Amino acid sequence: MITLKTPQQTAKMREAGLIVAAMLAATRAAVRPGITTAELDRIAAEILRKAGATSSFLGYHGYPATICTSVNDEIVHGIPGKRRLKDGDIVGIDAGAIVDGWHADAAITLPVGTVSPEAERLIRVTEEALRIGIAKARVGDRIGDIGAAIQELVEGQGYSVVRNYVGHGIGRAMHEEPQVPNYRPARGQANPPISEGLCLAIEPMVNVGRPETRTLGDQWTVVTADKTLSAHFEHTLACTAAGPVVLTAPKEGAAVAA
Repeated sequence: MITLKTPQQTAKMREAGLIVAAMLAATRAAVRPGITTAELDRIAAEILRKAGATSSFLGYHGYPATICTSVNDEIVHGIPGKRRLKDGDIVGIDAGAIVDGWHADAAITLPVGTVSPEAERLIRVTEEALRIGIAKARVGDRIGDIGAAIQELVEGQGYSVVRNYVGHGIGRAMHEEPQVPNYRPARGQANPPISEGLCLAIEPMVNVGRPETRTLGDQWTVVTADKTLSAHFEHTLACTAAGPVVLTAPKEGAAVAA
């Protein structure tokens, strides 16, 4: 069931969103060759602790860390650990926070040191796909308009969008209805309208190669089946009559999306 949020409820989600933005800013600043993904997790956990918030991820179906760190061909759900980032890697960092029972969720993909032109382009295209998807989250349109716009951009650049994992509604739970695919809906597939008060986590996952995925033996880390690079960006937003408002933007970026 799709639930719509009141302005007071989205204000709580904005509080959580500011903490998520701080987690991503702190980990972004720390990313460099030689740092371990576990160190990034500790940095994010300290931001949560100081804010008096809790992680949306830690303990979720047994997930063992505060954030997800997905490197190179890892798409999502990479578990932080002893792995040291190397010059030329790319790393996706996905973070979530809970304030008074309300969630916010966002992700970025970052270069580590000097990366290849292909990696730079992948990151740029994926971030642009998120921007375009957010711009399509307009009251009166449909969820499928978001995915169609993302797919058109991504495939037009010669990349593929992951089908097995999608964006989602968000609020009291991290994952709520509706699902928000990053591709146009097939005939007969659910395509609900976008209503005022709907809160969504839009998160394009873009592969250099084919869209197929597989899950590693840790039962969490999702990788590209063809071992090509993947990037991931995400924001939580509220759909309003004035347009989509990004709840996980940094403080100075809290505005209606263009």
